[in-house]
Amino acid sequence: MSRIRVLIVDDHQIVRQGLRAILSAEPDFEVTGDVASAEEALEHVVRAPPDVALVDIRMQGMSGIDLCRRIRELAPGTAVLILTSFLNEALVRECVQAGARGYLLKDVEGFDLVRSVRAVVRGEAALAPRAAALLMDCMKELDHPDHISAEELELLRYIARGLTNREIATKLYLSESAVKDRVLELFRKLRVKGRVEAVMEGVRRGLL
Repeated sequence: MSRIRVLIVDDHQIVRQGLRAILSAEPDFEVTGDVASAEEALEHVVRAPPDVALVDIRMQGMSGIDLCRRIRELAPGTAVLILTSFLNEALVRECVQAGARGYLLKDVEGFDLVRSVRAVVRGEAALAPRAAALLMDCMKELDHPDHISAEELELLRYIARGLTNREIATKLYLSESAVKDRVLELFRKLRVKGRVEAVMEGVRRGLL
């Protein structure tokens, strides 16, 4: 029987230990490593690509989202399953765009975690119910391309407070480049060319 090889990537030792205990209890699972950083994870992936990489979003250094992109480049056969404490539309969408096969929250039951790992190995998606609901809302917004979503409204409020893209990225747990893209998309929807105009248009529309 072929074993499902799993790499755990999380900067909290107690989380890694808990995940290892759950996964190692499955007879067909093999935890090939548990590491605290994206850099260590990439070394493992290059040396022996796992079937699944369980990746946290928020880590020191390279983010889990950027790590997901790198894993997909270096080991296309490795399925990335995001396991995080954070949930918002922008994060879910960013992870999916980065190539993640799943998005789970850390309060997931052990049985559901194991089932999700098996699912992504089969090429299926594995989404926490609340993450799936956010994606559905996102799909609905595609029918109204100029609709300002709750996430974009939050972004507009940060802009109104004078926060830079870097500061916003820290608050939303996104990369600075991802925030820049979202700011430009917000400008497009508001039909403005800059931050001052965006705030003025937000006030005019009653958004601020």
